[in-house]
Amino acid sequence: MASMLRSPLPLSHHASTSVSSFPTAPHILGNLPALHRRSCDFKNQVVCQSSSGEVTFIQPPKSKDDLDASLKIKLLSAVSGLNRGLAASEDDLRKADEAAKELEAAAGPVDLCAENDKLQGRWKLIYSSAFSTRTLGGSRPGPPTGRLLPITLGQVFQRIDVFSKDFDNIVELELGAPWPLPPVELTATLAHKFELIGSSGIKITFDKTTVKATGNLSQLPALDVPRIPDALRPQSNTGSGEFEVTYLDSDTRITRGDRGELRVFVIA
Repeated sequence: MASMLRSPLPLSHHASTSVSSFPTAPHILGNLPALHRRSCDFKNQVVCQSSSGEVTFIQPPKSKDDLDASLKIKLLSAVSGLNRGLAASEDDLRKADEAAKELEAAAGPVDLCAENDKLQGRWKLIYSSAFSTRTLGGSRPGPPTGRLLPITLGQVFQRIDVFSKDFDNIVELELGAPWPLPPVELTATLAHKFELIGSSGIKITFDKTTVKATGNLSQLPALDVPRIPDALRPQSNTGSGEFEVTYLDSDTRITRGDRGELRVFVIA
């Protein structure tokens, strides 16, 4: 019996090559008795199963957190370099949508009633599928960027206060000016109030727009833009909107809007 325990157990040629990721595994496994099928876990790196004359290695399954993190990286990689969607092609739109759906499915439904504190803060928009139309209005026509009007879109943020129910869309713009005047830099804040709809829906109601010059003209006071009377407002622009939060954690948020728009935000 003693001689049997001292004799190394020969590894079958069927053993997985993943043993190379755990350098000490061959030495340890060589002293395992082959009388019964057994399993062991070395620092959660490999799981080995041994039976008479054969050892196989199985990579342990990823935890849900690991899976979510991996899928989140995949989504962020898919939307990076697309200038928030302004440079997205049809193939880019498809890849971003597929990556978002994978993450949404893995994470499961969002419950804002239990997690509304995660909405709190200033969020930076890193991707919008609607921007591929090259207008500021997305699928609803808006001012063109870089075409008829010399408008350059800067960063876009959402500022959410779950206590006061304030929901502000903040857009940085640069307006071209005749030479030799420098471009005019502006920040437009579209103030809304919001309410929860069901477990994951949000409805926003427009309040007012405030424009503030930045850069060389930052000393100028902010200006509230007069609101168009409801009777004169187009039916397609009622001042309200609804969207669903389909993924939410401490630093990333995915929404799908009533325009069929996919948006990805990260905490700013």
